[in-house]
Amino acid sequence: MRKGLFALAAVGLLATGSMAACGDKSDDKTSTGSGETAKAGKVGVILPDTKSSARWETADTKYLTEAFKAAGVEAEIKNAQGDKNSFQTIADGMIQSGVKVLMIVNLDSGTGKNVLENAKKAGIATIDYDRLTLGGGANYYVSFDNTEVGKLQGQGLVDCLTAAKAVKPVVSLLNGSPTDNNATLFKEGAVSVLQPKFDSGDYTKGPDDAVPDWDNAKAGTIFEQQLTKNPKIAGVLAANDGLGNAAIEVLKKNKLNGKVPVTGQDATVQGLQNILAGDQCMTVYKAIKKEADAAAELAVALAKGQTPTTATGTVTDTETKQEVKSVLLKPEAITKENVKTVVDDGFVTKAELCTAAFADACTKAGIS
Repeated sequence: MRKGLFALAAVGLLATGSMAACGDKSDDKTSTGSGETAKAGKVGVILPDTKSSARWETADTKYLTEAFKAAGVEAEIKNAQGDKNSFQTIADGMIQSGVKVLMIVNLDSGTGKNVLENAKKAGIATIDYDRLTLGGGANYYVSFDNTEVGKLQGQGLVDCLTAAKAVKPVVSLLNGSPTDNNATLFKEGAVSVLQPKFDSGDYTKGPDDAVPDWDNAKAGTIFEQQLTKNPKIAGVLAANDGLGNAAIEVLKKNKLNGKVPVTGQDATVQGLQNILAGDQCMTVYKAIKKEADAAAELAVALAKGQTPTTATGTVTDTETKQEVKSVLLKPEAITKENVKTVVDDGFVTKAELCTAAFADACTKAGIS
């Protein structure tokens, strides 16, 4: 859990099936518009996949679509489904179609950089959404404070280990993709909390592995290897709910679930259910609607030829050392005590979360 631009055209509803005709392997999404004539350009949005986290399909697509529709601007939203060639193909198609703003969530900085450079050559404004593309030179960046996400995870694990009265626990790190700058920031934040514990000898640093492409299946294999080599692992700093669940499945096979605290991120239904079941220690909730709304607001202004006023912060591109104008939102730690917050926000519904197996736990958590 949790460490930005697109052209808008005349308003109207745009189907994305045309990309499939070009051999695009992406998951087509319907673009939105109001049906009125607008002076804005068209916005293109490329999301990364549906495998690493459910959020890209269930939250970001929904909220971005709603935001652009409410603004009366045309937006084409596509998902690259984890395929770098497809990502490039989608971007080329959007650039050739004359988008005025291009917003991307990169699959890695190399691919993202190439897309951003091509967009800039075409005079298109660019936004890095959620993930900063190192060396990409996007005009704007919209995300959460990702170092803070890691700090919340680190502190959450400390709190759970303290509650369990763990003595010199061995802590495993199951980090996100090494090509994702966010994963670097998450780890940086988490380690800033955990390192003093390692240095003092209160905790023992166990295995520390990155999971390529945030692949949950690979995470399960990696954690199984970690546990085989280090059977005394007593806490798992997992970078998101998918990786956390992969670790939990391995712990279940070894009858250790609920005994070994595991962190997460994204407040997915699965992650929240694991928390209610006592198998996951915490997750980090990022109010994605706020992130999508902020990104859409930037994109709309740019598509209308206006200068955005909301990007009041900056982040440093560690590759170029340049400052990128940014909107950085605040993440929130979620434990069993405040799972209700995520439901109250409408991020997940009671029906999704409180299935039969979790009905009693939901009642105890005050979800009604």
